[in-house]
Amino acid sequence: MKEQLIKAMQRNQVIDLMYMSKGGEITKRRVKIIKMTAESFQAYCFAKQAKRTFIIDNVLAAVPQIYRENEVV
Repeated sequence: MKEQLIKAMQRNQVIDLMYMSKGGEITKRRVKIIKMTAESFQAYCFAKQAKRTFIIDNVLAAVPQIYRENEVV
């Protein structure tokens, strides 16, 4: 999981996370990773519109957002 998060940070990608909080609540978050440490990462959370710190071990799934540009003919 950590390697996937590192790639998303290096590529400056927005990702969708399934995350389990300390209290055991599972949430879906759309984030953009700002920086990482060995055990956690700081990201801008679009749901909360603020910077948040996430624990890597609590990330259940991470999927990069794919943007498609409309083609004008």
